[in-house]
Amino acid sequence: MSEASTVAPNEDLIVSVSEVTLRFGGVTSLSDVSLDQRRGEILSVIGPNGAGKTSLFNCLTGVYEPQEGSIQFCGDPHREPVEVIGRRPNRVSRLGIARTFQTSRLFNALTTFENVKIGVESRQHTGPIGAVLRLPRTRREERESDQRTLELLEFVGLRAQANTLSSALAFGDQRRLEIARALGTEPSLLLLDEPAAGANQSEKAELERVIRRVNSELGISVLLIEHDMRLVMSIAERVVVLNFGEVIATGTPATVQRDKRVIEAYLGTTEDEEAG
Repeated sequence: MSEASTVAPNEDLIVSVSEVTLRFGGVTSLSDVSLDQRRGEILSVIGPNGAGKTSLFNCLTGVYEPQEGSIQFCGDPHREPVEVIGRRPNRVSRLGIARTFQTSRLFNALTTFENVKIGVESRQHTGPIGAVLRLPRTRREERESDQRTLELLEFVGLRAQANTLSSALAFGDQRRLEIARALGTEPSLLLLDEPAAGANQSEKAELERVIRRVNSELGISVLLIEHDMRLVMSIAERVVVLNFGEVIATGTPATVQRDKRVIEAYLGTTEDEEAG
């Protein structure tokens, strides 16, 4: 562990992962993984392919259930933390954790507006009877969801494409649409799984701007998996490095870049760079 690997005890934590181990048969995907994220922080998880980064996200969102450890989440600073492990993904989402994926999970036959509205409506309370009878509460929630959907499209710069099929959007626009849909669930913690993968430099710059606004203007904590080191080092306040399912370093971007274990496992050695 690096010297900056721990968070001070008095920090306001939004999530605390403690000694999490995840196995699939005889394969250990995560081994005794611990990390803390401060409320309002942009934290990045990096590591080579197969390091366990997406497995960690799946544990945080209820897709996988680790055999050992604890994940404490505190979306509301005025309430006690709750245990994530053992909860279904829809219940975890209700707690205030949202995510995007490495590959697009958009509904390609729906418009950008309809995609985001699905996320917004996940927070509504209207049941089947109210929807059929079109009760006053149902009509009010419908108006509110439409307005919120348009606000989110405006926020990520896609309001002009509200009626465009999501499949017709440029790649970078699709990535921002996924973020807008995740924001529709009203998260306090947003997990982004390689949002810049496949994006060009212009799209990455726009994506970085959106992520910064999500954090600074909406007050949402961001946990980011990303291979683009320029993006990671420019946007993350701290970095956690995984290798073969284990945390090998944690600290500021500058600290992690100098860590010999990180250089050997992931970033490459000076000799390698000179040889290249």
